[in-house]
Amino acid sequence: MSAQAPQHTIFISVGSNINREQHIRAGLDAMFAAFGELTLSSVYESKSVGFDGNNFYNLVVQADTALSIPEVVDRLKKIETQNLRTRESKKFAPRTLDLDLLTYDDVIIQTPMELPRPEILYNAFVLQPLAEIAPEVEHPLAKKSYFSLWQQYDKSQQQLWPIKFTWSANRQ
Repeated sequence: MSAQAPQHTIFISVGSNINREQHIRAGLDAMFAAFGELTLSSVYESKSVGFDGNNFYNLVVQADTALSIPEVVDRLKKIETQNLRTRESKKFAPRTLDLDLLTYDDVIIQTPMELPRPEILYNAFVLQPLAEIAPEVEHPLAKKSYFSLWQQYDKSQQQLWPIKFTWSANRQ
């Protein structure tokens, strides 16, 4: 009998502004295959930030994994590539699927990537869905719950609105 690998709680930001429903569903299917059970926030629509483009659909996903941080990031990049994500030199550009590891337990690192991701604190399309599914969880650096961070957030900066979106891991 082998010892089970420790499980780590991860939060992933999911976004798309090209064939949004198709790519988000495909991304969720692939994340379910990679990580198992997923907890999903509501899906929110928002205007593009940093460039002129179609509106985005965004949500946050919570999962548990025994994978390391580099393995999780590699898996997310593969899912993006499977969904025709192109890697442009421009940071702000349209995308089929954007999957960002937001947190990995309470790990705080600068390399090979920054965790927790800085945009948690300044993008409504990340903070609101995170506060929805993990209201009591504390941000590892801010030491405040996501709920209280969302309560303090200046909501006039970015407008979000929930949309009707359903996904099931068991659909055929």
